[in-house]
Amino acid sequence: MLLKISLALFATALTTAAFFAPSKPSALPVETTPIETAVSGNGNNNPEELGNVNWSRDLEAGKAESAKTGKPLLILFQEVPGCSNCTTFGNATLKHPLIVEAIETYFVPVCIYNNKGGKDAEALKIFDEPAWNNPVIRIVRADYKDVVLRMPDFRSSLPIVNGMRRALELTGTAVPAYLELLEQEFQAKAAGTQTVTYSMYCFWSGECTLGAVNGIIATTPGYQDGKEVVRIEYNAAVLSRTALDAIATQNSMTASANNDGFRPDKDLKYYLAHTSYKSVPMTSLQACRANSTQCNDASPETVLSPRQIALAKKAQEHPEKNFKNVIGRGDLAKAWEESGE
Repeated sequence: MLLKISLALFATALTTAAFFAPSKPSALPVETTPIETAVSGNGNNNPEELGNVNWSRDLEAGKAESAKTGKPLLILFQEVPGCSNCTTFGNATLKHPLIVEAIETYFVPVCIYNNKGGKDAEALKIFDEPAWNNPVIRIVRADYKDVVLRMPDFRSSLPIVNGMRRALELTGTAVPAYLELLEQEFQAKAAGTQTVTYSMYCFWSGECTLGAVNGIIATTPGYQDGKEVVRIEYNAAVLSRTALDAIATQNSMTASANNDGFRPDKDLKYYLAHTSYKSVPMTSLQACRANSTQCNDASPETVLSPRQIALAKKAQEHPEKNFKNVIGRGDLAKAWEESGE
């Protein structure tokens, strides 16, 4: 039942154009005194508009840190207290654990309040940003010149993830796999995904095989019409149904006529569920890839972030703490919070 099935992966990739933005306005002198005390404490003390990112409120200190480390500044222009758009952006995008980790790891995060005077108002003039505005993200070098285009679209998490990925590429920094997978998943959701169900002799092996295919976003093992099946969610812009059917046929799988009557199995991501990785909050795409790598005796850590890896290690070293199985949890921020990290 646990026979591993070899697979020739389809290497189809989405490409996103990388744009250089126009030169910035000349920076006005900024005093070395901080705008305000830094917003810190792992986001625990943040206004809800700022999510869980450990923001600095000192633009000049951020500039110095950027010059010292070579990391770009990631500046959030945000209304605090703000409207529903501002709080939604803070409670969704800026609380996503992988977005938070990428911001804090690869950038110097600085927050400017766009509804305040003093140093905040001076910072708005430097970047020619409007006051009393919806959230805007800028990724800039230490000289305040844009690395990528200004990001005013606060309605989804895709723009900031796409912007971070492009900024890393343009500054010669290797893009981590977890950020690439997160972008792929957001792109698929934005485009709209398709669903198909395949029957096979063993849904654990089927999930292992299909979970590694580029373009597949989620896999769920279960039962339908008295057969073991795997329900697949995929991005048709990356993987066509014809190509997917060919992979299934090659591996002795048969497409069901419809998705009616599907009943999920209680053991999701079987190969992960029997390891400490079961306690690590993951996106659905991450879980697919991690389960497949574990199935093939490789390390799931290739698709995880450093903080996720650290959590898996903690769960392994402290079994007495009985970390929960969070496989299949959609609310990553809540699952991460419950992990105590």
